[in-house]
Amino acid sequence: MIVYGRNPVHEVIRGPRPVYRIWATKNAAREPWITGSRVPVDVTGAEEIEQRCASRDHQGICAEVGAFHYSAADELLTAEKPLIVVLDQIQDPQNLGAICRSAECAGATGVVIGERRSAEVTPAVCKASAGAVEHLPIAQVRNIADFLGEAKSAGIWCYGADGDAPLSYEEVDFEGPVALVLGSEGRGLRPRVASACDVLVAIPLRGRIESLSVGAAAAVLLYAAASKSEASA
Repeated sequence: MIVYGRNPVHEVIRGPRPVYRIWATKNAAREPWITGSRVPVDVTGAEEIEQRCASRDHQGICAEVGAFHYSAADELLTAEKPLIVVLDQIQDPQNLGAICRSAECAGATGVVIGERRSAEVTPAVCKASAGAVEHLPIAQVRNIADFLGEAKSAGIWCYGADGDAPLSYEEVDFEGPVALVLGSEGRGLRPRVASACDVLVAIPLRGRIESLSVGAAAAVLLYAAASKSEASA
């Protein structure tokens, strides 16, 4: 896999994945975290870097790294006081990356995605997450609704995000083990996934725009849940 962008390359160096080689422009190659990484560095032009990563958003650097390793879903369920983000058919790499960035920053236990009809961890997701995927457990499951059933059996309370829900997230006590479940923009949660949640919650909209992006909604719910978890610790 070719990871590109300064933050993604920096974080992959700090993370568990092997980094085999870095290509960087003359200016980018001067970064102390590159010179001190002990990874072979080829100083080259921006054109070659763009060809290698197939993106203009490389910021003068890309790296060849090992394949992304997905975590086991049951490891997330057995964590101490888990805070898990469950994504139902999020197919946009930018959305997946943004959610992973918020999840990692909020201290979430991990993210769960479906094996089908869902974005996977690709170089574009690594870039959109600013490298957060290198430090965040991400699990793939065959069936999201079945996973929620397992989560509830493990004592985790599952909150589904639904713009039409009568209950505001501000009225919810997020103490204890929590799974936050979000669906794709436009379609939202599929009916079976929504029915597998314990509670559906909405984020009140006080402006003129009719909806938040799924990435913004995830950030709101994550920090609401994380703050309650910290307060009860």
